[in-house]
Amino acid sequence: MNRLGRWVVSALFLSALYYGVFGGEYSMFELRRARAAVVSERATLDELHHQIDSLSAWADSLQDDPVTLERVAREQWGMIREGETLYRFAPPPEAPDDEEGEAAG
Repeated sequence: MNRLGRWVVSALFLSALYYGVFGGEYSMFELRRARAAVVSERATLDELHHQIDSLSAWADSLQDDPVTLERVAREQWGMIREGETLYRFAPPPEAPDDEEGEAAG
């Protein structure tokens, strides 16, 4: 092989090596992005598993624990036991503005 042939083969080899590392669909940069995406998705998946576990525990408590059920009934629905008195504090009704009173009268 002559000198020119060696240069051509070397240039083709270097071009192929460059394309293999930095170009194409499976470049080094795409591999890094894919690995970062996998790490991000695993973190999201772990968070969702944690939420599922919490919601499952809450559902079990609502089904099996009468204390939890009573607390929810009292807090959300204002339910009381027999003999108890329920006091609700409501804000006072708003007085009409001066401008509205003048316009009406």
